[in-house]
Amino acid sequence: MRLCSIASGSSGNCIFAGSDSTSLMIDTGISGKRIEEGLQEIGHTTREVDGILITHEHSDHISGLGVVARRYGIPIYATKGTREAVLRSKSVGEIPRELFREIQPGEDFIIGDISISPISISHDAAQPTAYLLRQGRKSMAVMTDLGRFDADIIAKLQNLDLIFLEANHDVHMLQVGSYPYYLKQRILGDKGHLSNELSGQLLSRILHDHMKTVVLGHLSKENNYEQLAYETVRLEIDLAENPYHAGDFPIHVAGRDRISEIFEI
Repeated sequence: MRLCSIASGSSGNCIFAGSDSTSLMIDTGISGKRIEEGLQEIGHTTREVDGILITHEHSDHISGLGVVARRYGIPIYATKGTREAVLRSKSVGEIPRELFREIQPGEDFIIGDISISPISISHDAAQPTAYLLRQGRKSMAVMTDLGRFDADIIAKLQNLDLIFLEANHDVHMLQVGSYPYYLKQRILGDKGHLSNELSGQLLSRILHDHMKTVVLGHLSKENNYEQLAYETVRLEIDLAENPYHAGDFPIHVAGRDRISEIFEI
């Protein structure tokens, strides 16, 4: 299996994930043109995509959905709450209902040779989910837009080969920044986003001997920067009560406006 971030951040999110025979996109929060160009850059085309997994209905995750779904008739996988919220969104235009495939958190489904587990997450959206993907003994998870994590999420993320994990903001930058008070409280709340510190703390609970790759993503443009996220997460791992050090694992940071390398497991 492989994963590549085409864009990841508060201004737009789109991730490619797949195997030799199955191609998936997780969210389409950038323009159709950028999606097309991004896939071409990594040797794929939108036409070959077998399914689009939508995490939730916020515009930075669905702004390009209408264009690519209508043009290529790609099936859209989303919870009932997310589907209805997407269909109410004027920004994506008309999307034929028959393209949607309703999914349920906790109920696995299969696309091609990949088994997918939707994971319910805490975020201020209708019915948001993260996704865990498996092919045989290989597994990866895309975990963004979660305001908090709990024992259930920690249990679901054990023994992964790869994790794409939100490190949205630096708490101090957010607190002293220009955002209005209500927005700061939203981001910091249980239905907001994971800070760099919380991202490192979650990682510390799921690291294991065979973890191959960690990718940090969904960084805020206003309240974070790549080196700060990287160093803060590493520090949290080093300070945690576990046998691992940050240097034991390759940790990457996905850019907001550039395509990442292709990560293979």
